[in-house]
Amino acid sequence: MNFTNWLYLGTGIGLGIGLCKLFLQTPKTVSSPIKTVPIQEETGILEELNQTTLAYEMAREMSQFQAGFLARTSHELRSPLNGLIGLHQLILNDLCENPAEEREFVSQAYDRSLKLLKMIDEILSVARTEHGKNKLELQPIQLNDVFQEVHKLTYMLAANRNYPFHVSFPEPEIYVLADLRWLRQILVNLIDTAILKMEEGSIYLAANIASMEHKSNFVQICLDVPSDAVISSEAVDLVASKEVTNQEDPELSSGMKLLLNQKLLAVMGGKLEVISSPITHEVTQDWTRLQISIPLAIPEV
Repeated sequence: MNFTNWLYLGTGIGLGIGLCKLFLQTPKTVSSPIKTVPIQEETGILEELNQTTLAYEMAREMSQFQAGFLARTSHELRSPLNGLIGLHQLILNDLCENPAEEREFVSQAYDRSLKLLKMIDEILSVARTEHGKNKLELQPIQLNDVFQEVHKLTYMLAANRNYPFHVSFPEPEIYVLADLRWLRQILVNLIDTAILKMEEGSIYLAANIASMEHKSNFVQICLDVPSDAVISSEAVDLVASKEVTNQEDPELSSGMKLLLNQKLLAVMGGKLEVISSPITHEVTQDWTRLQISIPLAIPEV
């Protein structure tokens, strides 16, 4: 190897060592002030995150509820339709023994058609209200007056069946924001359905003020009935009832009525929950609570 090659080799090794030192040298850190997030700002971010999560869960639950509601509606209407089809098949197949029996079948089909039309009208009425076609008259209502009217409309049915009906009337200064006609109908419907389904026991109706989520004040209307008078003890999945509509006397089942009442209360800003065994009024009785949450109102002066 001549002198020139040794020179090139030495120059290359020197450049390589210099470049290695240049890249491996730790850069001087530039000190910068650390930005600290205030505690209040951090709390606000967490609250917004919780509200977003809650809104997502509510939207998902409502989506499942709507799908279940459509399935339940189809089931409710299909049962009486099958009864009508059966009566018409008997007539069309000339299975009637005489003209009198054929006329009787026609009369039964006509009566069932009217009851089916009534069922459809009830469902459509709730649907129109939900979509804003039937306007609600939301206004401050004295809850004591509502309880008085509901008691007058339902106590006789309970008395005829020898079921004790206990009502704890709220204070006169308690007002709720609701539609008087719909709220009264919902309470009467729940009480009548429970009385018709229960076999024994008592009924308790009361109300109290409770602070709900996001510091919004609500009034809780509690209807405690025997567990056998409620179609389901689950608070969320109220659609999974196995109750079948009576073919002989088609009408909305108690499960469907419960769903319609739930939708009406949602339109009014409230909700309906089914709570299993919330309180023990009697040692020998299993209780289920139908709990209505309705916004608290301030009466206009």
